[in-house]
Amino acid sequence: MQDNEFVDGLLEFIQASPTPFHACRSMSASLANNGFTELHEADEWKLHTQGELATGRYFVTRNDSSIIAFTINKEVSDDGFRMVGAHTDSPCLKVKPQPEIIKHGYLQLGVEVYGGALLNPWFDRDLSLAGRVSYLNGDDELKEVLIDFEQAIAVIPSLAIHLDREANEKRSVNKQTQLPPVLLKLPPDIAAENKPVLRTILLEWLNKNHVNLQAREVLDYELSFYDVQAPAVIGLHQDFIAAARLDNLLSCYTGMQALLDEQNDSNAMLVCNDHEEVGSMSAAGAQGPFLKTVLQRLCPQPEQLAIAIDRSLMISADNAHGVHPNYSDKHDSNHGPILNEGPVIKTNANQRYATNSFTSASFKRYCRRADVPVQQFVTRSDMGCGSTIGPITASETGVATIDVGVPTFAMHSIRELAGRWDAYYLYRALREFYRG
Repeated sequence: MQDNEFVDGLLEFIQASPTPFHACRSMSASLANNGFTELHEADEWKLHTQGELATGRYFVTRNDSSIIAFTINKEVSDDGFRMVGAHTDSPCLKVKPQPEIIKHGYLQLGVEVYGGALLNPWFDRDLSLAGRVSYLNGDDELKEVLIDFEQAIAVIPSLAIHLDREANEKRSVNKQTQLPPVLLKLPPDIAAENKPVLRTILLEWLNKNHVNLQAREVLDYELSFYDVQAPAVIGLHQDFIAAARLDNLLSCYTGMQALLDEQNDSNAMLVCNDHEEVGSMSAAGAQGPFLKTVLQRLCPQPEQLAIAIDRSLMISADNAHGVHPNYSDKHDSNHGPILNEGPVIKTNANQRYATNSFTSASFKRYCRRADVPVQQFVTRSDMGCGSTIGPITASETGVATIDVGVPTFAMHSIRELAGRWDAYYLYRALREFYRG
């Protein structure tokens, strides 16, 4: 895959994936179209022949928001797994269960902040709504469907500078009172019983856009607002990728494309978990049992599983903080990643990252084989350090793990910035890793 083809595919993937549910659906479709067979956790997996795993390509999802894909090419206890880990979720504004707010004739929806979102950039953006809806059909069956309004249906207007003269010096955001998006101006004479209710709006949308569903009642939902501005390659020389959810859909897409490479002859696995941005403690998160359960089903004998884990290696891929030229003092001067100068190895003495000398050296070797530059990141000693699924996965499974990522500006903003060459560099490094 050439660079332009890779970047175009990345932008299309991000555009099609406004929520973890949509990202998981997009990845499932790509895997199925490339010869991967879908498995279901509720079914018996008949993958063993005379005690050994049969070769093949498979994927399984959980909660419609986490996905594990793997290829079997060798005896697992001989080769273990070459794993790439990422996460499908990003900081956003999630709609509350009873969200309707009507003030001065405007319909707004109450929201909760999901994850460590950078809030100021959410103001004055064209917002849409997407997620998963649970409904009853005409036969009183409980069903689920993904929805995406696609067009801009809401906005969070800023307060004019004339009414807040200190906005440029002291602006803070009250998450409860200042974030509800505005959706609609109601007619002044509308009766209380006719005022809009989100579930009714969703039901009307479903019956207009999915007539075959025969939706009768919307019971619940998991919905998030997102910016409708499309991802783009920008810069005077087209050096950068600007998009929402680069953290961490970039790594999901990169890991998937590396897995799809036809030259892979190892036991390769891609693990993309939901809920990383809120601590990973869920059934679908990295601290849940999803990966462990899959490994146990592939290696049902405890001795075989222990051997496979010891012979496995995971690359936890999650974006890194690039040195911002306007805030370079926020970095350790010897460990400041630069955009478009290669993926970053992330290290932390207090185990906020899972990297050790062996896993770091292993990744450097794969980068060297792929002719990919590599950088190092260590946070300033007087600043706190974020974390990833890397330490969680390592502690839950025992798999040797390294944390890496593409350097990024404006992480957790509604629109982030990464180097277009770094994304392709990471793809080449992961492809080399999977090839064995």
